[in-house]
Formats: sequence, structure tokens, C-alpha cells
Amino acid sequence: MTHYLFNFVQDHEADSSASRDLAAGLLGVGMWGVGTDESHRDALAPGDLVLIYLSAPDRVFVGRAELASAAHDWTPSEAQAYLGAYPGGVSLTRVEEWDPPVPMESVLTEIGPSETTKADFHAGVVGITDTEYAAALTVAARMRSGKR
Repeated sequence: MTHYLFNFVQDHEADSSASRDLAAGLLGVGMWGVGTDESHRDALAPGDLVLIYLSAPDRVFVGRAELASAAHDWTPSEAQAYLGAYPGGVSLTRVEEWDPPVPMESVLTEIGPSETTKADFHAGVVGITDTEYAAALTVAARMRSGKR
């Protein structure tokens, strides 16, 4: 099992609530688009765990999920259900939306100083460590319990 961050790159002209709504819609249908040029596309496998991240300006995690499929072109029925623009991607299971969203800044604080961790990404699929994944879950649990 490998851990990934799915980076939802926001249209800087759209407002944050529209981006959050689209990300929530994708999680709701259990599908996430993955570009054919993504470097990790061929490595994605059922059972891998992902964090869903809204890029700048929000820089928040809005949920997590487990991959139910490898990356593939959408079938006709999947293409009809999919809310985004990608011609393929992955199916998700065990989807958990986080309310409130988890700020990246809080996760970075939990991880501590590192030369490799950062808040902004150019890729749509980013490989992350077990420690980085666990830090996000820890902060999410703390926020849900009201302990910020």
C-alpha cells in the first residue's frame, strides 16, 4: 500500500466554495480524475490510500479515500457519472470527507521541519510518506474532536 496526495488544482478565477463543491462532488461519486501525463498514474493500485488536497489559495485537506481501482479510461457509464473533465482516473472507496477541512499549515507543524515537505505542488498526484499521511489523519482527528 502506497500513500498519495491528490492535488485539486483550483482555477484561480473560481471562488474557493466552487472548488470545494466540485471536490466534494467527485468524492461523492467515488471517482477522481487522473491525467494521462501524471508521473504516478501507472503506479496507482487498489488499496492505496489518498489524501484529497485543495491547492492555493485554500491549502487544505478535504478528505481521504482508498483506491478501488488502478487508473484507467472511464467506461461509458463512468464517463457519464464523472463530474470533471479528465477522460479517466480512479474509482474510490471508503471515502471520508473532512469538515472542517484540515489546513496544510497544521499538518506541516505536526510533521516538523523537513527539506522535502511543502504546501504547493505542480503535479496532480504526489507520492507522500507514511509519516506525512499519518500526520494529516492526526490533525483531522484532533480538529473533529474540537482540539485545534
